Amino acid sequence: MLGFLIRRIIQSIFVMLAVALIAFMMFRFMGDPVNSLVAENATVEERDAVRERLGLDQPLWVQYGRFVARAATGDFGLSWRNARPVSTLLAERFPATAELVLVAAGLSLLLGIPLGILTALRPHSFSTQTLQFFSLIGISLPTFVTGILLILVFSVWLGWLPSFGRGTVVDIGWWSTGFLTLSGLKALVLPSVMLCLFQLTLIMRLVRAEMMEVLRTDYIKFARARGLTNRSIHFRHALKNTLIPVITIFGLQLGGLIAFAIVTETVFQWPGMGALFIQAVSFGDVPVMAAYLVLVSLIFVVINTTVDLLYAVLDPRLRVDGARAAH
Repeated sequence: MLGFLIRRIIQSIFVMLAVALIAFMMFRFMGDPVNSLVAENATVEERDAVRERLGLDQPLWVQYGRFVARAATGDFGLSWRNARPVSTLLAERFPATAELVLVAAGLSLLLGIPLGILTALRPHSFSTQTLQFFSLIGISLPTFVTGILLILVFSVWLGWLPSFGRGTVVDIGWWSTGFLTLSGLKALVLPSVMLCLFQLTLIMRLVRAEMMEVLRTDYIKFARARGLTNRSIHFRHALKNTLIPVITIFGLQLGGLIAFAIVTETVFQWPGMGALFIQAVSFGDVPVMAAYLVLVSLIFVVINTTVDLLYAVLDPRLRVDGARAAH
């Protein structure tokens, strides 16, 4: 297990170095940053002074090493648009995205797993056919269309929920949360439903397929022959093996929720990192784009490594195979 963890950490370091290289090259291909930091009538001497202050007169490999060293400490420089530290901008926007993703992920698990079990245990019932129909719509319908429909129904027609913004938030240190106010909770409903809908339908269909496959295996037949109750067979033996691949998919999708919350934040004008990234793209704010790329990649790497470790804990066969490979 220790060897597996060390290998995963080494792989993660190389992945992050590759991502850092891509982020660093954005500075090279998005034009000369000096043009964005000086006045149009700046002299050559002033431009050279800025270039020297930023270290742009150094060799490329020196600039890359300095970029990696600063990124490792969370220093991505100043935003070209806001003239503020990029790390500060991300820290201000991260709580909004984190809470949105947390609620969406929780909804997808709390609803997707029970619905998947229900449709697997009753494959020919009317409720299963109805859920399958709506799950197909949930997977096929573009996310932004879902968001617009939710706004139309629950904000415009019914007037129950707000259509944009985060509502009133409470500051707890550097973290701002909407969980402690009614308006914050109401503002969270529609964007979290929009963000979780695809994940919910995916988890439901995955649990259903895995559960039906597990119920056809020999050890389930032996459990029935021993006289075990359906409750014990379904929820003690079958469900445990059903959830192993679900954990892997959910871990990957959790990173996807963070990366692709951009669409949700744009539709609902949610003040998160995705909205900040869209603004950075519009204004060519390369430091913010590079920092967003590195941060999201880091989250992906951490989640994937954690999922791999959980997978090895839940499935003893992986530990046995790893031990054999080590010998």
